[in-house]
Amino acid sequence: MDTWEQTLTAGPLLGIAAVGILLILILIIKFRLHAFVTLVLVSVLTAIAAGIPTESLYDVIMGGFRSTLGDVGILVGLGAMLGKLVEHSGGAQVLADAMIDKFGEKRAPLALGIASLILGFPMFFDAGLVVMLPIVFAVAARLGGPILLYAFPTAVAFSVMHVFVPPHPGPVAASTFFGTNLGLLIIVAIVIAVPTFYVTGYLWGKYVGKKFSFTEVAGAVFGTDGQGVKNPPKTRTVIMILLLPMLLIFLNTGVDFATKAGAIAGDEIWAQAFTFVGKSGIALLVSVLVALPVLGTARGVDGNALEKLVDSSLGPIASVVFITGAGGMYGGVLRSSGIGDAIANQMEGLGIPVILAVYLVAVLLRIAQGSATVALTTAAGLMAPAVLAGDFSPVQIAAITLACAAGSVFASHVNDSGFWLVGRLLGMDVKTTLKTWTVQQTLESLMAFALAVIIFVIF
Repeated sequence: MDTWEQTLTAGPLLGIAAVGILLILILIIKFRLHAFVTLVLVSVLTAIAAGIPTESLYDVIMGGFRSTLGDVGILVGLGAMLGKLVEHSGGAQVLADAMIDKFGEKRAPLALGIASLILGFPMFFDAGLVVMLPIVFAVAARLGGPILLYAFPTAVAFSVMHVFVPPHPGPVAASTFFGTNLGLLIIVAIVIAVPTFYVTGYLWGKYVGKKFSFTEVAGAVFGTDGQGVKNPPKTRTVIMILLLPMLLIFLNTGVDFATKAGAIAGDEIWAQAFTFVGKSGIALLVSVLVALPVLGTARGVDGNALEKLVDSSLGPIASVVFITGAGGMYGGVLRSSGIGDAIANQMEGLGIPVILAVYLVAVLLRIAQGSATVALTTAAGLMAPAVLAGDFSPVQIAAITLACAAGSVFASHVNDSGFWLVGRLLGMDVKTTLKTWTVQQTLESLMAFALAVIIFVIF
């Protein structure tokens, strides 16, 4: 694979990607073939059609699967365990009741979204969504409302924070390519992320909640046995356990910033310890270890019963994890086909404004290979020379960086692992996920880009 070079041009490569996506939709929607089998099959066919050498086929196909499972598997698994403990102990119900009492029934979806915005500052999309869903489901069950009304503000809050706001890897990586001031980027990103969440998360959630008004989904992943618990934890206990991974991740972020600023030495043992404990997977592991005695043993569940309780959280998410991994497999095959370089060659010399060019390159890469982070970092790397050559102010460079981020979230569909994660966790079939989540991600992209352009023009 090291010596292989793609000889196909952008046209055939985009055609192969389009046919592959169409085949996935037909096999799943019309022929009801399981999504995992479909994605693996189409990944193999796409790799062959793209001309990837036979001796490298298996490694290329499995590479995307391994990397996606490595990132998503541990986060979703530990997040599901934490969610199960919160739900079974009655903690989700207690927190749901407290939120409803505090904000009122009508503002419950917005309250869930705001809480997720705060949690989403350090937490990755996958981990945050899985941790918050038991509370979302408990609120929906308490109020008897449609799942999407409450779930979409939460999911979109984590999405906008993950895509636009440092310290998440996409915007941080893009800032290194464009030479963006990180502190300024955080401020501008929040200015863009908050209204984008309100319109494409909260208001869109109200719309899809009315149109797709199903209510029974909580039992599919987390169960509903947290209702009517005789010895539930206190609200502040639940809040502290949910905030624990965020606080640990903040330690990582703070040490990283301080190290880069030269305030501390990165080789200090305590700094390395904080960095390690603040990794998302380790932070969730620590949170689960704390939740086991606090939400398990202290509630009268211990020994084999506690082990079986935690184990029961993994079965329902197995399908989610494997389908998500297969989605990563398909995206990995598309990336290995060399489509990024082909698109970059086509975009050269079109003579359009830099901020629009950056956005369009990110959009094309997102549609073609699925991963928002890959689309963002690749587009930033490809367009960095044009941005650095321009006479832009620091705020304009921040706006360009966020325009690139906006393009990277456009139209999540079948080659995006997040598409399968959201759809499966919320109990939606492929058609419903396309009508709700794919459209939402498109709206999120367009609105964020429009706000970035306004900031670019004003400053």
